[in-house]
Amino acid sequence: MAGKLSTHVLDTANGHPAAGMRLTLYKASPGAEKLEVVKSVVTNADGRTVDPLLATGEIEKGTYEIHFEVAAYYAHRPGANTSDAPFLDTVPVRFTIGDPEAGYHVPLLVTPWSYATYRGS
Repeated sequence: MAGKLSTHVLDTANGHPAAGMRLTLYKASPGAEKLEVVKSVVTNADGRTVDPLLATGEIEKGTYEIHFEVAAYYAHRPGANTSDAPFLDTVPVRFTIGDPEAGYHVPLLVTPWSYATYRGS
């Protein structure tokens, strides 16, 4: 299997993919004191990125974080109440890649008030 990292964002409050959500992938330094930007992208109509976050040959062992810009996404939704401070702002998901030859999929199920994630396939 060729290693890669992908994501998928679902807007469970509205029942569809989270199209147009900005997310940034970071690699954490040992000790996790510093984050290095690897890639910043916007999800497509299916709530996915056009290309993997890390493709074969790019993926390395280490600790990573994906920052999902949830507040900005919901602020641009039709009918969004922008007068209230959003409960969720940026949702960081930290995970470790131990096998660069494996597939890693980090989906985010999100509403303006909650989120869930897991290692998908």
